[in-house]
Amino acid sequence: MQDVAHIHHFTYGWLTPTMAFLLSYLGSLLGLVATARARQSESARIRARWLVLGAWSIGGTGIWVMHFMAMIGFSVEDTPLGYDIGVTVASWLTAVIVVGLGLFTVGYGRASVGKVLAAGLFTGVGVAAMHYSGMAAIELRGTIYYDRARVALSVVIAVVAATAALWFTLVARRLRWIAVIAAIMALAVTGMHYTGMSAMSVQQRTSGADVPGTDALSFVPALLIFVLAVVVALLYAILADPSAEERQWQEHVRRRFGQAPTTPPRPVPPTAPARPDGSSPGPARPARTTGLGADLNRWRAVR
Repeated sequence: MQDVAHIHHFTYGWLTPTMAFLLSYLGSLLGLVATARARQSESARIRARWLVLGAWSIGGTGIWVMHFMAMIGFSVEDTPLGYDIGVTVASWLTAVIVVGLGLFTVGYGRASVGKVLAAGLFTGVGVAAMHYSGMAAIELRGTIYYDRARVALSVVIAVVAATAALWFTLVARRLRWIAVIAAIMALAVTGMHYTGMSAMSVQQRTSGADVPGTDALSFVPALLIFVLAVVVALLYAILADPSAEERQWQEHVRRRFGQAPTTPPRPVPPTAPARPDGSSPGPARPARTTGLGADLNRWRAVR
């Protein structure tokens, strides 16, 4: 016998959606900074490194970590929940890879509307696939069903959000605009997640064996370590490869507060020997060996 189970998306109140949004904002912010650096890089190798960091930030933190943080607040009445580790890791790889392919598509060659739209479609569908593959990792006493209309709506939101994000990676340059755009991206990604979650229902079994898998809270330390690794890696890359503006600022600070190069001291002219009357003749003028200077020096010596 199966009954429709009651689902909670906010088991811990507004804590998990707020944390999910903030983590998505952090990942989007770091990713936009990385893609902005990629556009400034003339070296293909350095540009590729920045784009990889951008995919790691946006796909890994901005999307996947946000998804799993939101899932911590997900629960179903009268059944424990477990997560298959292999499927969960596969969903993380999906997020990073599809975002990376999208960034590399628009990050090389001449930017065009067609290229951004094609990459946005591919990336958006990939992000939706990440979401539903992450949901497939859930183990519970029952069967999960989805409303097709809401699933389609969540995919549309994912495609629009991905297309906008890829476009923003091409135009965002100043930090204040990057901060605003990252908030818009985080809001879109979080909205896509909860739209997809609203499409699900669970037909619950009244009895059954223990649920396999790992509890969601057990992933929290790994999530925090991953986010910290993203932040540290990006900060290290920024310090190791400063932009032209940062190099100018560093040079200004070094000149302002550091040891500025000092000009060599002006040479002190030699002092002429004392005169017979004991008076000081003052500094001697440089001797000139020819012309009028030589005659004047001889006259002074006789005097």
